[in-house]
Amino acid sequence: MNLRRILVTGGAGFLGSHLCERLVEQGHDVICVDNFFTSQKINVAHLLARPNFELIRHDVTHALWLEVDEIYNLACPAAPGHYQHNPIKTMKTSVMGAINVLGMAKRCGAKVLQASTSEVYGDPDVHPQPESYRGNVNPIGPRACYDEGKRAAETLFFDYHRRNRVRIRVARIFNTFGPRMHPFDGRVVSNFIRQALANEPITIFGDGSQSRSFCYVDDLIDGLIRLMNAPDAVTGPINLGNPVECTMLDLARTIIDLSGSSSTITNKPLPSDDPRQRQPDITLARTALQWEPKVPMREGLARAIAWFKTIDLRNYRPPTPNY
Repeated sequence: MNLRRILVTGGAGFLGSHLCERLVEQGHDVICVDNFFTSQKINVAHLLARPNFELIRHDVTHALWLEVDEIYNLACPAAPGHYQHNPIKTMKTSVMGAINVLGMAKRCGAKVLQASTSEVYGDPDVHPQPESYRGNVNPIGPRACYDEGKRAAETLFFDYHRRNRVRIRVARIFNTFGPRMHPFDGRVVSNFIRQALANEPITIFGDGSQSRSFCYVDDLIDGLIRLMNAPDAVTGPINLGNPVECTMLDLARTIIDLSGSSSTITNKPLPSDDPRQRQPDITLARTALQWEPKVPMREGLARAIAWFKTIDLRNYRPPTPNY
């Protein structure tokens, strides 16, 4: 294997820590950059003694001067409670962070991968969503700081590619779950597991008929690495997610069953601009990357629940005010 020097921004977050771990195990020289707004140092504590791992506290809205071969740009709050806490900073992180990593990639001749999101599709009128679908996003709504920030980042990536021949990759990531999720991130899987383990009522927004598609983290990391290692002609955007659809009500019942919980289900009003359904068309990932998820959702949830049972919630910062 050709060992490389790899920068992972947002590397101490949920996805970033799993990516750093995988790259370190492969023998690469990994530089993890994170400002620890939503992430936890404990996520990468087990890597700190490794000679091929380095941790830097830094905010990607400010320029960073490094010499690297590859960049995975994962830096940005990704849960509504976090990215709505400071929407202007969220937009800056997506846009200025993209400019800074693209500038570094241009200077170094590095490959750079943007962790984009299924949120670029908004509340979709097309189902499932192929990469050709341009989305149905409210540009002035409470989720716009994240949705439009990620859309703007994709624009920057392709403009740098066309004008400066930067070697880009764009992954549109759908709902992902697994160990190291922040227990207070406001995402549905972490919310449901935390409530179920405490035997508290599980909160469903709306009537529970809205759907999502949940991908286990190990599969998602495999997809990101395959995309980075693909030929330069494979720029994306490319959907990475599980094409198996699940309603919120079915998810809650599955988690109650797997955790042996006595939780009941309670309903609250649906938040503004919350998508009714989300399901990836992964035809392109299957053909271009020979990738598709392998871990069944029920098995992945069992692993996530087992991890949640091992953590002390007092070690995690409390939720942000808009949680």
